[in-house]
Amino acid sequence: MIVTLTPNPSVDRTIEVDALHRGAVLRARSSRVDPGGKGVNVSRALAANGRKTRAVLPAGGWEGEQLAALLAAADVEVVVVPVAGSVRANVSVVEPDGTVTKLNEPGPQLTPEEIEAVTAATVAAAADAEWLACTGSLPPGAPIDFYARVVERLGSAQVKVAVDSSGAPLVAALDAGPDLVKPNREELAEATGRPVFTLGDVVAAAEELRGRGAGTVLASLGADGAVLVEATGAAFGSAVVERPRSAVGAGDAMLAGFLAGGGSGPDALAEALAWGAAAASLPGSRMPTPDDLDHAAVRLADQIDRARPLKERS
Repeated sequence: MIVTLTPNPSVDRTIEVDALHRGAVLRARSSRVDPGGKGVNVSRALAANGRKTRAVLPAGGWEGEQLAALLAAADVEVVVVPVAGSVRANVSVVEPDGTVTKLNEPGPQLTPEEIEAVTAATVAAAADAEWLACTGSLPPGAPIDFYARVVERLGSAQVKVAVDSSGAPLVAALDAGPDLVKPNREELAEATGRPVFTLGDVVAAAEELRGRGAGTVLASLGADGAVLVEATGAAFGSAVVERPRSAVGAGDAMLAGFLAGGGSGPDALAEALAWGAAAASLPGSRMPTPDDLDHAAVRLADQIDRARPLKERS
């Protein structure tokens, strides 16, 4: 069982256009609505591949009802914590080369009582889990160290914890000693204050996060692939995406693949890359099924070329 916590979930509308022109009236080529939020996406990817998962999320308003209905259709077990505010609605505009412009609402303001209810529901839901993935941005009203507090509340539970967030919530979570963190290139640079221009920079920044409390670091680098840094060393791999459609949720699919692949080692890294690449080739934030995975497209390097520069965008 892999449990996900999404404290600021969303209903996501993805619109595909030929080109994004500021101030213009654009005609969409297609659009779709999906349940959103990083942990929600992780659970969707796991469920799409026959893995046991449970998603914990606060939900209120009409959008909350829509989110629960979308997840039920995706066969995701959901623990809904009722809140007064409405779930946020986000919009992603996707261009033919896979470039994504996102408009994310802030989410509902949660009261201290609602924050406590989410925390308690998460601890209860993770009682029989192998992994708990704490993911995404925090809603207004949540303390910056919310994820760290959740980890501390787990106490002696045997569940392993992954954190996929950014900025201050990610940095604060390091003090609680999560088993895994999954930053992207920008989040690595922000958390460490280091410039990240090469694979060597990625490894150095990841090692710093490990020194500050993280057990393992899975750094997602978009088209450049991913770097895994754990106690046994560092590994690098990539996967070819012949026709990118949308990067929305690709990092979440990568985390799902890593956890489904065992949560450590090169085999889990290879699974993560296959799931992430498959998600990037699908429209909107659709999660891949086994039929979408192309493990033959994954390449794990024998050693890391630390001088190799990263592309401008990750």
